[in-house]
Amino acid sequence: MYTPPAFREDRPDILFAIIRQARLAILASNGAGGVPEITHLPMTLVEEDGVLLGHLARANPHWQALRGAGRALAIFQGVEGYVSPNWYPSKAEHHRVVPTWNYEAVHAEGPLEIIEDPARLHAIVSLLTQQQEAAQPRPWAVSDAPAPFVAAQLKGIVGLSLRIERLEGKRKLSQNRAAEDRAGAVAGLAASGDARDRAVAEAMREAALPR
Repeated sequence: MYTPPAFREDRPDILFAIIRQARLAILASNGAGGVPEITHLPMTLVEEDGVLLGHLARANPHWQALRGAGRALAIFQGVEGYVSPNWYPSKAEHHRVVPTWNYEAVHAEGPLEIIEDPARLHAIVSLLTQQQEAAQPRPWAVSDAPAPFVAAQLKGIVGLSLRIERLEGKRKLSQNRAAEDRAGAVAGLAASGDARDRAVAEAMREAALPR
């Protein structure tokens, strides 16, 4: 990932927060013919173990490729939004401004284990479900379904455990602009009717705080 120094983020707590907040990961590994193989899937971070857990359909041939490759890259997207040059006070001074896109991204790379043991698979899907259902008024749990049904469903998936060896983060949040232009971009994004834009404005405010 191309990461100029101004946009580099290496604080583990910030990177882990982006991973936890991401709704869907992209899992990529080396494929045939030089073209990566990719699966979109939810993954959960077990911070104390330094691993990412997930699962994919047994019918998805990517898991066989993952077993052969032995390593994979998980990509997590944080906030992202378009920045209009109209929001920069410097536009009125010299007009030498252009649009850009602000965003956060985290890449986690490491060796990957394929998991087929039913007990470990059950633990992975239970953890994923618990986390995703936490905001529901009446959270559903894997144990709510009949055990024979769950056992049959587990036969249709394989689990993944990616041990993080390299963690790379990028937060492109107008750090390369003058303070006045950054403030203008924050104001423009904060005034948007799109919650995604307002989330970018909040991230820009946080990024401007002393480290």
